[in-house]
Amino acid sequence: MNLNELRDNEGSRYRKKRLGRGIGSGKGKTSGKGHKGQKAREGVSLNGFEGGQLPLYRRMPKRGFVNIFRKEYAPINLGALDKAVAEGKLDKSVAVTEEVLRNAGLVNGSKVVGVRLLAKGELSHALTIEVAGASAAAVAAVEKAGGSIKLLASKKEEQAAA
Repeated sequence: MNLNELRDNEGSRYRKKRLGRGIGSGKGKTSGKGHKGQKAREGVSLNGFEGGQLPLYRRMPKRGFVNIFRKEYAPINLGALDKAVAEGKLDKSVAVTEEVLRNAGLVNGSKVVGVRLLAKGELSHALTIEVAGASAAAVAAVEKAGGSIKLLASKKEEQAAA
């Protein structure tokens, strides 16, 4: 087989219907768009428009509340920490902070305020961990492995204490 003999599989490319090429083609004159009107014109975007009737998205009741001032914490599991130490991404002699976790690729996202440690997985290395929050089970698991956890105070708590 030569390069000039290469062909697509039969039926893999659909030939576009040629519009406006006479009434014998079946798509002549108005090209399948009917007569006049907004939908026959170019640049029509009628998504969600219901002809002046109140649209569905405005008829439906609004539920819940989204706090735009919420703080987002990056969750990290004990299993992920243990795996990172085993792979050599984390040094167990250095304290594990948010910056260390970012450099190791375990935490990402620009809007993240801090890291929250969760107890999914096993921890077999004694680590010193500094995070914004941790579940009670995660604290117990770290201490059982011989490590320690330091919970960092938030800015609000620091201002209240001062």
